[in-house]
Amino acid sequence: MQRLVLFDMDNTLIDLDGAFGAWAAEFAGTHGLGDDGVRWLLDLDIPHRDLMFRWIKYHFDLAAPAEELWAGYRARMPFLVECRPEVLSMLARLRAAGWKVGIVANGMADNQLGKLRATGLADAVDGFAVAGVEGIKKPDVALFEIAASRCGAALAGGGWMVGDNPVADIEGGRAAGLRTIWVTREPHGSDADHVVADVLESEALISGD
Repeated sequence: MQRLVLFDMDNTLIDLDGAFGAWAAEFAGTHGLGDDGVRWLLDLDIPHRDLMFRWIKYHFDLAAPAEELWAGYRARMPFLVECRPEVLSMLARLRAAGWKVGIVANGMADNQLGKLRATGLADAVDGFAVAGVEGIKKPDVALFEIAASRCGAALAGGGWMVGDNPVADIEGGRAAGLRTIWVTREPHGSDADHVVADVLESEALISGD
């Protein structure tokens, strides 16, 4: 197996949930929604962000168009997410050991590219592929192939996929011919090769192969 490892970004290399909590507090403060508004936002479970902001506008009867609220969210999030120094160090060690390291991420181009640059991840890997840029998204194997190619590799040589989503990352990674590591604190029925609670735990599994 070639030395290729692809990582998901949100809630794998960076803490998107924590950043969302910070955004919710800011948004509620800006619009005068109070603590109840913050709790409502944090409890909102709509995976598609464009639909989420339509519901937010409706629920709070906000004057701004949903599209404007969503655009504001995408512009703000890159400044709220963080990548732990330990994670950046792990990526550096893998590359120093001869691994080609890439990122394959779903999401809108402006939001995801902003996060890659603001966190330093864009410079910490050999290549990346973002769904909003390429017009395809995980679990489509084509997005994994683009990420691998930008790392100077091909999926035919095998490698690893590390991510938190059992469908986009684990099923997608397996379909791409990669071994998989699922990052989750609540494992429940997955075909992943390994399960870890923190992405840092993946390094030993990858390096020990």
